[in-house]
Amino acid sequence: MTDTEQRSAAAQFAADWRGRGDEKQETQAFWLALLQKVYGVEEPEKYISFELPVKLDHTSFIDGYIADTRVLIEQKGRDIDLRKGYKQSDSSMLTPFGQARRYAGYLPFNQVPRWIVVCNFQTFEIHDMNRPNDEPEVLALADLEKEYHRLDFLVDTGKEHIKKEMEVSLQAGELVGVLYDALLKQYKDPGDPETLKSLNKLCVRLVFCLYAEDAGIFGGRNMFHDYLERHRAEDRRALMNLFRVLDQDTPQRDKYLDDDLAAFHARLIKKCYNEAG
Repeated sequence: MTDTEQRSAAAQFAADWRGRGDEKQETQAFWLALLQKVYGVEEPEKYISFELPVKLDHTSFIDGYIADTRVLIEQKGRDIDLRKGYKQSDSSMLTPFGQARRYAGYLPFNQVPRWIVVCNFQTFEIHDMNRPNDEPEVLALADLEKEYHRLDFLVDTGKEHIKKEMEVSLQAGELVGVLYDALLKQYKDPGDPETLKSLNKLCVRLVFCLYAEDAGIFGGRNMFHDYLERHRAEDRRALMNLFRVLDQDTPQRDKYLDDDLAAFHARLIKKCYNEAG
């Protein structure tokens, strides 16, 4: 699934579930659709378990549990305040996270969750149990289209992530080689040492821009791609203008820059850019 396809799927999912959310009737449908339609899990019913029993002084049931990524899900209805304490069967007052954390304490060691997600259909509160006392990350359903990557941990098993990174690195190396050969043909003096030096610097800076876009250093997703797309008819001049802007600290830049150039700003971007060539 490409970024564009996943973004579109996330937007559709958010639209489908806007204003909905019955804990008893719709929990399973919500998570099965999220995993399949947005995160590409082919058989989500085999990937996530619902109503997993956990033995306290009585038997309770965990709303959702993903064994591969050790994610425990505490699902509430859309009208439930996720930060409020609610009376339990033993008369204790627990927030939904407190409830999930109690369940986690009674699971076998190999099932102890790395992540706890508390959700009321409209908001996801993400607790990283490597930092159990930190405030959770909060993701609104309405923002899923542009921030779907924040739930990647639902399907990222670690090993697959490393494997994917290695594959992407190899593919990137091959693409840079193709790019290098294609650009070299555009030079009037391809055998000149200064040409090769200039081309090497250009490729390094292009790779930096691609990395910065992917890592969010520019401040937004797909900024570099969208900038080049808007200036396809004058791509050489557009790159020269962009490189000039990236080589300046924000206070030094022309106050009357075009909006699409002025948008490229972030902490340490000049330092990173200069180190890239």
